[in-house]
Amino acid sequence: MSFLSRLSVAFALGLAACSPGEPAKSAPAVQAGPDSGRREVALFAGGCFWSVEANFEAMPGVVSAVSGFAGGTVANPSYDQVVRGGTGHLEAVQVTYDPARISYRQLVDRFWRTIDPTDPDGQFCDQGAPYVTAVFATPAQTPIARASRAAAVAVIGADRFTTPVRPAARFWPAEAYHQDFARLNPVRYGGYTRFCGREARLRAVWGR
Repeated sequence: MSFLSRLSVAFALGLAACSPGEPAKSAPAVQAGPDSGRREVALFAGGCFWSVEANFEAMPGVVSAVSGFAGGTVANPSYDQVVRGGTGHLEAVQVTYDPARISYRQLVDRFWRTIDPTDPDGQFCDQGAPYVTAVFATPAQTPIARASRAAAVAVIGADRFTTPVRPAARFWPAEAYHQDFARLNPVRYGGYTRFCGREARLRAVWGR
């Protein structure tokens, strides 16, 4: 969370956390069936990683979502290093999923609807370089991610859509206290949700 966010939340609520995205009920349909045991990985930067993690963990077929950092130049950065700036990292979430139950395209389609891709400087209450959005895609994933992006651009408009598809980057997990933050700290997380107004912004951006 940025310094401005912490200051605002402390003043308004005496709480500190990030807001969740749209409710899991709007997630795309997944394929029925038991866990196949297969595993693939996707990487997304969507502003506050607590929120991105919570969004993906709610999706059937997702095995795990881990908060961390990607896209920078410093090895194994700490949270404090990243939020101070200068490392080049974005807050990101590594999603491990069962491709027999949910596809990479479904994950990317879901991602767009949980962020504001018209904001080039951050997300909602969290502004600044570490909170910029991106889809980090492997060479095999890139055509799928770009096709998904094109579909999302058609809804919002190319002149407004700023979130890029970037080449895959090294992922570094964040400290343990950042993992599963929404689940382990529901009061703090819920307080920031009410304060941040993320849902209202998503409705304004996506027309729902």
